[in-house]
Amino acid sequence: QVQLVESGGGLVQPGGSLRLSCAASGSILSIGDMGWYRQATGKQRELVATVTNGGSTNYADSVKGRFTISRDNAKNTVYLQMNSLKPEDTAVYYCNAQRVWTRISRRDYWGQGTQVTVSS
Repeated sequence: QVQLVESGGGLVQPGGSLRLSCAASGSILSIGDMGWYRQATGKQRELVATVTNGGSTNYADSVKGRFTISRDNAKNTVYLQMNSLKPEDTAVYYCNAQRVWTRISRRDYWGQGTQVTVSS
């Protein structure tokens, strides 16, 4: 069974930084794209950033230049470095792993979510 476990959320002041981590565990053979999404209260879940297993990245316009996504394929882990945080970045952040291959399945997975709150 595959699980995505996120860590690194919390409370930070505007202008501060946080680093999120998401580790995929289980009998994993390979993973396609990995990414981060977020959902603020009363809003729909939206894409923050994705990274392919080759390292190509994609960002939402609202986070370009402030957030950096990266991954360690050997550890099946994806990271999100968030700098210059703004109150509007406050949300629950979800990790996503696409096309996760095991010996018996290929499917997408979501993490349980980690709260990021930007407030003074």
